Amino acid sequence: MTGGGRSRWLEAKPGILRTDSRAHGDLVIAHSQYQKSKRISIFLSMQDEVETEEIIRDIFRQGKTCFVPRYRFQNNHMDMLRLTSPDEISLLPRTSWNILQPGEDEVREEALSTGGLDLIFVPGLGFDKHGNRLGRGKGYYDSYLTRCLQQRDSKPYTVALAFREQMCLWVPVDEHDVRVDEVLYEDST
Repeated sequence: MTGGGRSRWLEAKPGILRTDSRAHGDLVIAHSQYQKSKRISIFLSMQDEVETEEIIRDIFRQGKTCFVPRYRFQNNHMDMLRLTSPDEISLLPRTSWNILQPGEDEVREEALSTGGLDLIFVPGLGFDKHGNRLGRGKGYYDSYLTRCLQQRDSKPYTVALAFREQMCLWVPVDEHDVRVDEVLYEDST
């Protein structure tokens, strides 16, 4: 979905309430896909997203490999780059969108070129029970998931982390949008 349609849809949604993210961490840690995954990508949460810090800490506690997004704003490209420690997050620079991410010139392991991913946690503004999601309008995750299919012949399992208030009856999509496999929110089990 592009431009004015996205704006009108967002204006029609009531304010999203920030609730306790600990329930999400418990749901994630108990999730069978999480348990069996070794290479996991997870977003570094913004203020209006489910908090991911405890999930990231658990990824490292369990000896899994953690990747985080690096967005390239000039060409709408995103890579998933390896984190070596959860403590490293506070040292990452902020983008103009106030997103923590590895620096533009930092050389790090990139997931697709070193074995792919088993699981990707996906952010968004709105979701429906069919796996449709409304992102922030740049198509970073849609493009990345398409690259996964092209380069690895399979798409990692994808889980959107959402607040109950972000669940909608339907989310408008277009032909470039890639559905997530599951939307995980407080009452989703």
